[in-house]
Amino acid sequence: MAIPASPAGEQLDWFLTATATSSTIDPKVVEAHFAPSFLAQAPPEKLNGILKALVPKGGFRTTAVEPVSPTQIVALVATNQGPLRLLLATGPDGLIEGLVFKPPAAPAAAPSSWSELDQRLKKVAPVASMLTAKISSNGQCQPVHALDSASARPLGSLFKLYVLGAVADQVAAGALKWDDPLRITPDLKSLPSGELQNRPDNSSVTVREAALKMISISDNTAADLLAHQVGRGKVEAAQAALGSLHADANTPFLRTRELFVLKGSSYPTLRDAYLKMPAPAREPYLDSAIGRVPLSKVTPWSTPRDLTTLEWFASPDDICRAYAGLEQRAKTPALKPIATVLSANDGGLGLDSASWPSVWFKGGSEPGVLTLGWRAQAKDGTSYVTVLMTSNPKAPIDESTAAPELLALAKGAFTMARGS
Repeated sequence: MAIPASPAGEQLDWFLTATATSSTIDPKVVEAHFAPSFLAQAPPEKLNGILKALVPKGGFRTTAVEPVSPTQIVALVATNQGPLRLLLATGPDGLIEGLVFKPPAAPAAAPSSWSELDQRLKKVAPVASMLTAKISSNGQCQPVHALDSASARPLGSLFKLYVLGAVADQVAAGALKWDDPLRITPDLKSLPSGELQNRPDNSSVTVREAALKMISISDNTAADLLAHQVGRGKVEAAQAALGSLHADANTPFLRTRELFVLKGSSYPTLRDAYLKMPAPAREPYLDSAIGRVPLSKVTPWSTPRDLTTLEWFASPDDICRAYAGLEQRAKTPALKPIATVLSANDGGLGLDSASWPSVWFKGGSEPGVLTLGWRAQAKDGTSYVTVLMTSNPKAPIDESTAAPELLALAKGAFTMARGS
């Protein structure tokens, strides 16, 4: 089965390979792949004891892989105890924080009415909003169904649509080319998700490849490289150009590395200093003090932090306008790579390709946040957008259950929109 090149996907690939020839894994190898928080509950000897009872001769046979997010993945595997769902989660450092085997669950059914969709969405998290809309021929979002769709919500990596928009606008202006090289300097490397942070210092990647990785595997280093190349002000301007009504909430526009430092280094000292500053002083503080903090000083967090003050923000309406704007730009020959980049990963939606030949996707998550957004084009050429935003400021969202439910809701939303 194809396994995505995400932090969770890479660890799943390692785990399946490691158990293919033996039901036990060398303790030192286990310690190199699992987070201390996991090992505190399941040290190598305990993990190997569990594996001895599960791993069949020849290793686990994988029959399905379901990406949940860059940091979570589910695989259906054949074990000595029958088929089981393997749920694997990685932390910000790329190490495995969760590895759970569960009986297979029946796929969630798509909703048959908008009221059912709203009721189910509200059960995913205490803060929930959504929009399903049709994109008109002139690029306007025409709502089909909405739930609190004008309110700004934390985006997680869904903000990368705006970075892509800034890149596209610079290409259109002749200031940037898709094949221009970007230098991966140590100060621009971020933490996973992604893989560019593992490349040698001062190696290069093209704008095209960085954009593809930023969207398809939510590569944080790729996003920061692109945002640095176009400049913070251009990304801020791209929000307005793509129709965001909440761009002021993202000024200055944070890079992923900066968010990791503010939330994960000397917390809450740096956070407090930043939030207490007047707006004009924040960007210089990011460029100087925050930019100098090494990533080794960042400690991952597993519970929600500052979801209303330190994040990227937009509403479902904003994201629909962003997709509509990107679709309009992609019609220009020089900007056709936008479509290639955004269609690289459908987020597991699984719409019928005959009925929906083109699907774009970007999602985002952090502890307490799960947002998913799609633009899908029907075979008659009509485009629709569905955006689902959920957050919980008090507890993390269990993506292993929330993501499949949101996928079912989104699938139902597209079906109902097309039939309305």
